Amino acid sequence: MKHLMILMLLVISAPTLAARLEYDLRAEQVADNTWFVEGKTEDFSVENGGHIVNTAFIVTTEGVIVLDTGVSRRYGEALLALIRTRTDQPIRLVINTHQHPDHFLGNQAFADWPIAALGQTQAQIRQHGDSFAENMYRLVGDWMRGTEVVVPDQVIEPGMMDVGGHRLEWMELSGHSGADLVLFDHSTGVLFPFDMVFYQRALTTPHTPGLKQWQQEIEQLQAIPFKVMLPGHGPKVTDQRALEQMHDYLGWLDQVLAASAEQGLSMTEVMTQSIPSRFDGIALRQVEFERTVSHLYPQYEEAVFDN
Repeated sequence: MKHLMILMLLVISAPTLAARLEYDLRAEQVADNTWFVEGKTEDFSVENGGHIVNTAFIVTTEGVIVLDTGVSRRYGEALLALIRTRTDQPIRLVINTHQHPDHFLGNQAFADWPIAALGQTQAQIRQHGDSFAENMYRLVGDWMRGTEVVVPDQVIEPGMMDVGGHRLEWMELSGHSGADLVLFDHSTGVLFPFDMVFYQRALTTPHTPGLKQWQQEIEQLQAIPFKVMLPGHGPKVTDQRALEQMHDYLGWLDQVLAASAEQGLSMTEVMTQSIPSRFDGIALRQVEFERTVSHLYPQYEEAVFDN
């Protein structure tokens, strides 16, 4: 009887596990030929499979431009299948916007087509990709099965690009990860700041070169006359609210870290600082604030000692 029960559990659990490991990706058309796949405003977990990133694609008359490939081979395959429900155009170009793993570990599904990134991003993925992948295996488990790092094989340069009826402007910023690609489609008015902008989800800071620099680059984005903006994390917007939230939050982070260092507070004491109520709508604000303190506070302490 015991062996029979084990066998029955195996028979039941196999299809259940397979069903559980399927991403429920949905594409929203946000402009002509432009589709947005929104992720959850959560942290990585086995429950969500790392589906916390926004991806997108543009269908041009010369083929599809894929904007980030997601967190795993399985995600990349689901994204490709979703694209095929919208168009039979060939894949023209795949873009990895920066070095963080939830944006490039789906590359395997697109390995038959050109994959491009900024030169520094390409080097970062080559150097750190395997360790990023190992960490994702620890965080989301079986969702990552079969996922291997595919390094972008092309370098994209900042500037204008005309592709299949779309006038695309690629910009290189650095506030989030040290090398951050931003895209503005002049033809549709859609701005893709990717992880330069988090909206209603607390930003992450492990590779930022500095909060002030990031804030200044947000001001650059505020000058772009977009009609729709698709953040790297969080819902789409049609106005300045996401950029205003980012600018405000970055300014507050910089101020609280600088003031705490001047007061000689320990890292633990800084982590107990209250987050202003105007940020109550931002998911994961407490945990990401604590991570930011661990990432950046030593630099603020050093600046005080140097003075």
